[in-house]
Amino acid sequence: MDLEKVRQAAERVARSEGLEIADVEWKVGKQRFLRVYIDRLPERVTAAAEEASTGQAELPASDPYPKITHGDCERVSQQLSVILDVEDLIPGPGYTLEVSSPGMDRALKKAADFERFRGRLAKIVTTEPVGDAKFFEGRLAGLAEGRIQLQLQGKQPRMVEIPLEAIRKANLVVEF
Repeated sequence: MDLEKVRQAAERVARSEGLEIADVEWKVGKQRFLRVYIDRLPERVTAAAEEASTGQAELPASDPYPKITHGDCERVSQQLSVILDVEDLIPGPGYTLEVSSPGMDRALKKAADFERFRGRLAKIVTTEPVGDAKFFEGRLAGLAEGRIQLQLQGKQPRMVEIPLEAIRKANLVVEF
C-alpha cells in the first residue's frame, strides 16, 4: 500500500470540505486500520472585517483552535471511503477507516504546526540529545530557520532551539 497516495486522496477530500489533514496512520495487527486525522484551520472572517473597516462593528477574534465536528468526520469518511475503493488504494481484504480530530494533545507533525500553536505548552522528544537532554516541555515560541524555539520553565527559565530534523515526537500538552 502506498500511504502517500492515500494521504493525497485524503487531502483532496479534506480541501473540498474546507479542512486539512493533520496526519494519516496505517496500523496492521489483528485488523488493518487506516486512521485519518482532520483539522480546521483558523478562519479569517472577511464579512466582519469589511464591517469593522466601516466602523459599524468590531472585528471578532477568529478562533485559533476551531473545532472539528462529528459531521466533518462523517463527510470525510464517506467521501474518502469511496475514493479508496474506486482507486483501489488499499489492496487486500477489509480494513477499518477511522476519521477523527487530532485531539487536544495533538501531535505536531509539520513545521507550520509549531508556528500555529505558538504560546501553547508542548512536549518534545528528540532522537539525539540537544544540549544535555532528549525530553523537553515548555511554551512554543515559534520557528526560525528550521529550529523550534521552546521557552522552558523551572528554576532557570531558558529558551532552547531544537532542530526540526532532531524531533522524534512532539505533542501539545492539555491545559485547563
